[in-house]
Amino acid sequence: MNFENKKVVVVGLANTGLAVVRFLKKRGAHVVAADIVSQDKLGHYAEDALAMGASLELGPHKTETFSACDLIVVSPGVPHTIECFQAARAKGVPVIGELELAARHIHEPIVAISGTNGKTTTTSLVGEMLRASGMDVFVGGNIGKPLIDYVDKGSRADTIVAEVSSFQLDTVESFHPKVGVLLNITEDHLDRYTDFQGYVRSKGRLFENQESTDIAILNQADPWIGDLEKTVRARKFYFNIPARTSITGPLLGGQRQGMGERPYGAEMRGDEMICCLPGDPAVMLSLAKFKLAGTHNSENAAAASLAALSSGASVSGIQKTLDTFRGLHHRLEYVKTINGVAYYNDSKATNVGAVLRALESFDAPVILIMGGRDKGGSYAGLAGSVKARVKKLIAIGEAKESILAVLDGFTNSEGAKSLDEAVRLAEKTGRPGDVVLLSPGGSSFDMFTDYAQRGQAFRRAVESL
Repeated sequence: MNFENKKVVVVGLANTGLAVVRFLKKRGAHVVAADIVSQDKLGHYAEDALAMGASLELGPHKTETFSACDLIVVSPGVPHTIECFQAARAKGVPVIGELELAARHIHEPIVAISGTNGKTTTTSLVGEMLRASGMDVFVGGNIGKPLIDYVDKGSRADTIVAEVSSFQLDTVESFHPKVGVLLNITEDHLDRYTDFQGYVRSKGRLFENQESTDIAILNQADPWIGDLEKTVRARKFYFNIPARTSITGPLLGGQRQGMGERPYGAEMRGDEMICCLPGDPAVMLSLAKFKLAGTHNSENAAAASLAALSSGASVSGIQKTLDTFRGLHHRLEYVKTINGVAYYNDSKATNVGAVLRALESFDAPVILIMGGRDKGGSYAGLAGSVKARVKKLIAIGEAKESILAVLDGFTNSEGAKSLDEAVRLAEKTGRPGDVVLLSPGGSSFDMFTDYAQRGQAFRRAVESL
């Protein structure tokens, strides 16, 4: 699309929206930046948009503005189903997201990673594996820089590695990753989708435009992904493949169905990972030095290794990354040990599935600090792990009462008015050998601007003990 003198409405004026405004103004578009938030709350975002030459439309959205433009570009945080969008679509106005806009202007191969949990870790791993193999890589999307920033980047990368959320996938039309990775699907964002099936369908759109020459990397053990894969046209490689009882004979290969046949992909044997792709000899990788705890992180490593191998990474580059990668902030991040009690920051755990994976990472008794803004999922799935692993549950935030109503009977539980108070209560309960774990299971927007601010507040509270 030629944007010269076209009227484009950009909805949602944070990092992504501002990057879209910059891209469009550079191409001569007349841009209206729309946001329901007031100008004083938007702060520098509003000032920067005005400085670029955009006009602002703040407060309640005006249907006439959306229906009279040539294109609407939606930020991921804005539901794509709101009434003014529907009215614009009825008049033939396209409604797309930043991911779709960027993809139309990117000609390099894209590795796109999605899933309910593990996206950021896996995306970072793939990026590091490719860099360690001597490749020039741009890592962005739902992590770090918006993909639209790459389009006007001076130099070209060998490969784009993008974390992709369901919200971004909701507004794709032609987005076509060369390699698509779907890690897992569990209940999340049910405050945004009408039902869980709607969320599952959004995740499946990752593969919608792939062809038979592309690659889909799938979690073989996830039943929801198993349902989706029937419509996937790309070549399928799997992780979470059940281990064989013997490694004699062919390690992997063949089709998904059939007696004794093995799918292509990655198979775990203790600290060893065996990867086999069509036409290549089996690759042996070691997780002996891999520093991220939990079975879920081994799954992330397997998915990342397959994606990297499929994108031209060297075995030595992949192994070096597995040996040296230290993890990311706010994702099962070790903070400090005080009086024999270890404190971990897992603020990025914004859904129940992430909390479950965090709990499964520890053998020690856990004092769990949980709570935030409820995203519509059920806490009942935590009952078994809370009963088996949690010494004490401390609930905070808007979801406090809902959490206690479901989980109170499975362990010693109480509520706290703030995160600081929760940390102090945890300290009183903790004994040498225990773990204090912040793993909220909800979004941060009831008390904090984002999960990072929540994690930093937890760290400060621990440091102050």
